[in-house]
Amino acid sequence: ATAFGEMLPQHKNMISLDETKKDKWGLPVLKIDCATGENERLMRKDMIADMADMLEQTGVKNVRTYDGEYFPGMGIHEMGTARMGRDRKTSVLNSHNQVWDAMNVFVTDGACMTSAACQNPSLTYMALTARAADYAVGELNRRNL
Repeated sequence: ATAFGEMLPQHKNMISLDETKKDKWGLPVLKIDCATGENERLMRKDMIADMADMLEQTGVKNVRTYDGEYFPGMGIHEMGTARMGRDRKTSVLNSHNQVWDAMNVFVTDGACMTSAACQNPSLTYMALTARAADYAVGELNRRNL
């Protein structure tokens, strides 16, 4: 059985440019700092117990649980690398999905979302993209971009 849970956003989980490692062109490579926390550990424990209980409720006998190793990246909807917010000091994007420091750049994938449930977020990405495109067209027509 498989269960999905939400990994809470934490400021210590981030992507930055590595100050010491460079790629073959001499550019800094990405440095990924990401770890699960106490919430995720407890949630996994609870999900495992719930799954075992559900199986037993259906008549399955001798249910044995196993909690294998988990690390960030094993999930399929990683997000939050370009946080959307109201303050350029704490976010990468404004409320229109524009990069604060490059107003002609819009980010409308999961990077703008710090967290999500286990449902597929594709429709949300489509809605964010449609909204950002509508805003960008308006800004282009006003010659602000």
